[in-house]
Amino acid sequence: MSELRRAARLVVNAPAIVESIGQGPMHLHPNLEAVFRRVQADTTTVGQSFPAVVRDLSTNGAFISAAPLPLLSRVAVKFDVKGIGSVDAVGWVLWQRAADCELPAPSGTVLLPRGFGVLFESIPLEIRSAIAAAVARA
Repeated sequence: MSELRRAARLVVNAPAIVESIGQGPMHLHPNLEAVFRRVQADTTTVGQSFPAVVRDLSTNGAFISAAPLPLLSRVAVKFDVKGIGSVDAVGWVLWQRAADCELPAPSGTVLLPRGFGVLFESIPLEIRSAIAAAVARA
């Protein structure tokens, strides 16, 4: 399989807590409100918190193995990675895999677990730098 992602990934197996947090209200001037459009976060799961496993990590996001959240859910994710430290990030669910999937590979098959991809909206700069350094060493 060819790698099509923009950012190099670090394979991890980090237990995590994921919480669907939604999006706060935005108050705009009436003139701006008339012309402003914004993607709205899915609200059907707001307040849900559950254990998950971060399976891969980049400076831009992560794949999280768990029951998939709806697309455009806004989430808070907390986990620890050896050599990086405690990661506390906010992001958006941009894709999901509804069930485990097997793909053919030269050595047999590869199992891709169910879960979802998160694009980070907010992650501390020192953590983003530590992830970049770990990916470069891998």
